[in-house]
Amino acid sequence: MRDIGKSFPGVRALDGVTFDLREGEVHALVGENGAGKSTLMKILAGAQPADSGIIAVDGNVVAIDSPAAAEKLGIGMIYQEFNLVPSLTPAQNIALGYEPVSNGLLDERATRERAKKVFDELGITIPLDIETALLSVAQQQMVEISKVLSRSARIIVMDEPSAALTNREIDRLFDIIQTLKARGAGIVYISHRMEELPRIADRITVIRDGKAIETRDAKDFPPDDIIRAMVGRTLDTHFPDLPPVAPDAPFKLQVRDLQGHGVNGVSFDVRAGEIVGLAGLVGAGRTEIARAIACADVPRSGTISVAGNPQKFRSPIDAILAGVALITEDRKGQGLVLGMSVRENMTLAHLAQFVNGGMLIDRKKETATALRFIQELRIRTPGAEQEVRNLSGGNQQKVVLAKWLLGDAKVLIFDEPTRGIDIGAKAEIYALMVNLAKAGAAIVMVSSELPEVLGMSHRILVVNGGRIVREFARAEATPDAVIAAATGAAA
Repeated sequence: MRDIGKSFPGVRALDGVTFDLREGEVHALVGENGAGKSTLMKILAGAQPADSGIIAVDGNVVAIDSPAAAEKLGIGMIYQEFNLVPSLTPAQNIALGYEPVSNGLLDERATRERAKKVFDELGITIPLDIETALLSVAQQQMVEISKVLSRSARIIVMDEPSAALTNREIDRLFDIIQTLKARGAGIVYISHRMEELPRIADRITVIRDGKAIETRDAKDFPPDDIIRAMVGRTLDTHFPDLPPVAPDAPFKLQVRDLQGHGVNGVSFDVRAGEIVGLAGLVGAGRTEIARAIACADVPRSGTISVAGNPQKFRSPIDAILAGVALITEDRKGQGLVLGMSVRENMTLAHLAQFVNGGMLIDRKKETATALRFIQELRIRTPGAEQEVRNLSGGNQQKVVLAKWLLGDAKVLIFDEPTRGIDIGAKAEIYALMVNLAKAGAAIVMVSSELPEVLGMSHRILVVNGGRIVREFARAEATPDAVIAAATGAAA
């Protein structure tokens, strides 16, 4: 890719970017959210046209004007935000556009066999015949990977492929990547996880503000240099100091014998100013607990008290009015309305604050509030009226956070708060969580990143089978102990 340029209304997304990929290598592409990584790869995959520049495959200049054209050239892309049809089965999603036909009819048996073959290669077990919408985020990610691998792509773009995977699944993914390299495939690997790069990358290119800043061999590009190139400054990558929790601080959240979808008799408390982390393997029931507390899934039984007041939630609006906010794992599918503006998404859950005496929304007040959050949270957007679908993943996450900061939330539940977010934005979100705790909020955090759980929690509750099987104080929690509890290796 040579001198690639791309602009959106009010934003120069790419400014003369040059990037190359060799046969049999993994070339990591890193940068902050909004730096231009995904835009560059969407151009390669035919999802967006470039304004300028050329693309050559095997030395031949090509025109990639559609995803179909990219696929014919052997280019496959695994998107950070899934590109699946929720109502179809995993097997049907993998075959989509390449369905096997027998006697003029779709061959369902061959469709299933194709999916099973690629699942076996990946070493994973996923139901073939249920709706993809019913799968976990991690399972959907594996279906997305399987879909591209089933089409024998020679140039494979992986945009945050490990963000929703367990360590075991990541190890398997890396094994697959090594196999693909041995076959001569070239892989572009986009990741915000610095610890992954030495394991998987041959070369690393840093993009900042739409420009390619630096490319080096991975062995000669230490993490501190990568971060400095990404953000243009030295960044403290350690977790912030957590504020102390007074032993007599009032309980902001009390959960007793909560029962529901994937939740089996859960009880715990969170004090004002405390951050409690929920740890466990993918599918252990952490998200189900979070959704039950916020009534995104109505619990069957149990009691929930907020700031000492027993609640009977029948819908999410009841939880919101009681002061419970859920920052969902799937920001695109559940946290935002993609066709609405940044302003509309920020204020949607709290419109009563912006209604004047005539029952009309005060747009001036609404816009002023949105602009304040854009500045405070450093949201990269041309303005408050930009459609939120056009923002990067990290900036979309900040819009979700702004929505809940508008309310007087007493309990904030963060489900994978930094999934797919760059290291600079992570530091900002951590600081925001600490400030909320200092202000007296109770925070429940679900995270699949064990260092994040250990570094950002006063207490850690380990979940397995929809139950809390172990509690650790911050001082006694170690990676080995938490993993042992999560896998059932320790009581």
